[in-house]
Amino acid sequence: MSLSELAGEVRSGELSAREVVAHALERIETLNPVLNAFVAVDAEAALEAAGRVDETVAAGDDPGVLAGIPIGVKDLEDAAGYVTSQGSAIFAGGAAVTTDSPFVARLKAAGCVVVGKTNTPELGWKADTVNMVFGATSNPWNTENSVGGSSGGSAAALAAGMVPLATGSDGGGSVRIPSSCCGLSGVKPSLGRVPSGGREPPGWHLLSTKAPMARRMADVVSALDVVVGPDPTDLSSLPRPEASWLAALEDAKVPTKIAWSPTLGYAPVDKEVLTLCGRAMEVLGSLGTEVVEVESVFDEDPVRDWLMLVLAHNLRTLGRYRGTDAWEKVDPLLAAQLDWAVENVSPVDVIEALDSCHRLNLRLVELFREVRLLVTPTCAGPPPPRALDGSGIINGEVDANWVRFTYPFNMTRSPAASVCVGLSSGGLPVGLQLVGPQHADLVVIRSAAALEGAIGFDELAPIGS
Repeated sequence: MSLSELAGEVRSGELSAREVVAHALERIETLNPVLNAFVAVDAEAALEAAGRVDETVAAGDDPGVLAGIPIGVKDLEDAAGYVTSQGSAIFAGGAAVTTDSPFVARLKAAGCVVVGKTNTPELGWKADTVNMVFGATSNPWNTENSVGGSSGGSAAALAAGMVPLATGSDGGGSVRIPSSCCGLSGVKPSLGRVPSGGREPPGWHLLSTKAPMARRMADVVSALDVVVGPDPTDLSSLPRPEASWLAALEDAKVPTKIAWSPTLGYAPVDKEVLTLCGRAMEVLGSLGTEVVEVESVFDEDPVRDWLMLVLAHNLRTLGRYRGTDAWEKVDPLLAAQLDWAVENVSPVDVIEALDSCHRLNLRLVELFREVRLLVTPTCAGPPPPRALDGSGIINGEVDANWVRFTYPFNMTRSPAASVCVGLSSGGLPVGLQLVGPQHADLVVIRSAAALEGAIGFDELAPIGS
């Protein structure tokens, strides 16, 4: 069932919210010991919240368009009653927060019920969902493989059918990468579409974008419709779109001209990934668009400048603990990076990294004068074995940076989506990335929905089916 159908049955009284939430809790109890997608669950609070939705329905009042939908909240996001551990042993022992983030508050106002928190790497710093507090999350398609990151707990929970909706955030690919690894359709909206305000400043200013996550595009957009719009506590928040994005999907279509860049000009790609993405490009062409292959979009891999920004943000959060006993609780590789940053990242480096964001966007401005959409692989390789500790495999060779395609579009603030285009020979999902011009979210989601429908991929992960 789609989110709209499921919530519709709750609103009409055909299903109770308690039944829906109880089903999710049962799925979590059964599957979480295998996958480790959830790091905290409060069944009693969830059932009480579901009961309030049912009382609203019984009273003849409107419980919201997402009535009774159980959700997982990524453990970088505040949800009242839960500790926001950020996947860090330093913060895991803190007190539960008493207020929801604006993102979670809007989902709850629409009728959603929080059932728990989902796993994330420490501070969401890498594309592999594992940390020193809760351990690793396994991929429902093969538990020996990574779910990607950093919204990997949410992606695994969705792919395994634990919940139909979850929250994510994307500062370098953290929605698109796990969506690709788990066979989901995922979207990183334009920066500011979903508010990042609240009681604390954003973790990664100007890079990270919050987004709802679900299995398919219509469900993602059902949630987007209730969470987009300005918030006075978010300095980057954008005005609310004038029309419903979900309604716009009724006429989902692709632009008349798009660019296909298999490498962006710098990225090696696994042959099998390239084959599956190439077939998807043929599908896009069959939908009536002209496909123009672009050999190079950017002159070089912008990873250094992206890392300068990420290191500065993470040093802001954890730097105060250097030289204390708490520093031993930090992921050793993250700690080593931050130790390096203390000596090597200057204020000028950060400003020059922001200058790089400007130049990357200028290149996209030129490109989007000629086309309406840029398409690339989402990841350079299929979901890698967890034993590689975050590295991937490209054409049989271990590669530390198998996620080169996503972070440039955090730097440019571009809306971008990932759509599953099939399974590798090893039975693992592969995604195609669709990138749009500044604030052209509707172009991205309509194109992604059209491609999703034309490919028709709707297989369930082996664990959860």
